[in-house]
Amino acid sequence: MSENGILKGRRGVVTSYRRGKHLIHPNQVLLQFDGIDTRAQAATLSGRKVKWVSENGREFLGKILGPHGNSGVVRAKFRTNLPGQAIGTPVYLL
Repeated sequence: MSENGILKGRRGVVTSYRRGKHLIHPNQVLLQFDGIDTRAQAATLSGRKVKWVSENGREFLGKILGPHGNSGVVRAKFRTNLPGQAIGTPVYLL
């Protein structure tokens, strides 16, 4: 177990880019982690590092910015923006 009782290496899924009615923000993605169901639980993940690995082995590192909504989804920003192929694929906490 790591800090805040949240396991290191916890698996999440890239659900979407952050977006509004008319504008998509490709520099921020929305992540849903297993077992995180409330805004309070999602807020404990703020500042944690995340990693996404592409099919060819390239690693993208990012940081969780904060919660998004009330259902446990978090916003993350990656050093290099994630490609569209990342949506629906796993991401891991470091």
